[in-house]
Amino acid sequence: MSYQEFLNQERNRRENFELQPHLVGDLLELRPLRPEDWESLFVVASDPLIWEQHPAHDRYKEEVFKEFFREALESGGAFVVIDRKTQKTIGSSRYFGFEPRKREIEIGWTFLARSHWGGKYNGELKRLMLDNAFKFVESVVFLIGPTNVRSQKAVEKIGGVMTERRGKTNLHGKTVEHVVYQIKKPTVTAST
Repeated sequence: MSYQEFLNQERNRRENFELQPHLVGDLLELRPLRPEDWESLFVVASDPLIWEQHPAHDRYKEEVFKEFFREALESGGAFVVIDRKTQKTIGSSRYFGFEPRKREIEIGWTFLARSHWGGKYNGELKRLMLDNAFKFVESVVFLIGPTNVRSQKAVEKIGGVMTERRGKTNLHGKTVEHVVYQIKKPTVTAST
């Protein structure tokens, strides 16, 4: 294979980012979100304490979560997160905003049941998504509400670095401020 063929193959691979692969780790299974996941996911999301620091702090309400769930399905990049030991739904996350030219994607809209807070579950969830993403992109960003200190610390724990503040317009036309964290693809160095 020539160098040009290799570059073309790499470009095609990056432009064909599969947004909903089935990802499996030691603790978690991530699979594409489906309409029939509504009930089990809302059971998790109906805990007000999950959303207390989030800009959408009323997402525990059924009518608000219905909109979130609909958008997740329509995004084409949402996952349901399943505890492999219990086979119970414990949360959700998604890829969004794939930018082939910038070689960047966002990971966000993540929430986990409080029973699974504390590091190892979120760490594996993000590791699975980052490892998959870095097959296609050079950079992953996380947009987090400026008062959501819990999520900021969680992203810092996995190597995220705050890069900027950014306003993002929601579906209702309201601008919501976010802090942007970035994780760059690790560089592979040749050993001597």
